[in-house]
Amino acid sequence: MNQKIRVYIVDDHPLMRRGLIELINGQPDMTCCGEAEDSPTALKMISTIKPDLTIVDISLKGYNGIELIKNIRALDPKAQILVLSMHDESIYAMRVLKAGAKAYVMKQEMSDKVLDAIRRIRSGKVFVSDRVASRMLDHVAGGGDPGQGSPVDILSDRELEIVSMIGNGLPTRDIAAKLHISIKTVESHRARIKEKLSITNAIQLVQFCVRWVEDGAH
Repeated sequence: MNQKIRVYIVDDHPLMRRGLIELINGQPDMTCCGEAEDSPTALKMISTIKPDLTIVDISLKGYNGIELIKNIRALDPKAQILVLSMHDESIYAMRVLKAGAKAYVMKQEMSDKVLDAIRRIRSGKVFVSDRVASRMLDHVAGGGDPGQGSPVDILSDRELEIVSMIGNGLPTRDIAAKLHISIKTVESHRARIKEKLSITNAIQLVQFCVRWVEDGAH
């Protein structure tokens, strides 16, 4: 009998972790070997447990999922990672693939796609939606970088996360609480975002973020 695929789960929502654990443990060829709600705990445990595959959310306590992917890959360049996120794939798929993940699945499609994505990654393939695959092929055919084409491409992963939160109506205090960073740090990020995007004031920043989130949702 073949050894089961050992899957580690990193998500800050207990109900989401529980649902994933039940889904994975219900498969004859998979088992959940551990879970964490934040990046530092996950990195420490992954370095010890050495799972076959890690499922990572983007929005996490501490540093975000994209930074966690980079850190996992620094520990083990062959690590296999699947990103499961509520964020629209048009916003983050290219970034997580560049960071080293092998699949991007939106949480709305979790039950249909996660198991297929895990098996595909384990067979040495990449799993993305038809829309993302088409976008990648279009850019390769045109000789461009598939991650380019949006003003936010020049932003860091953390800055992009803050743009998304501003666009979804979160005030600075709530962003700080959600990301477990200080209000002053959020304000510094906002200042850098404005500078990079050539935005002169807070109202223009909010307008840009709202418009960007709305465009990404279609």
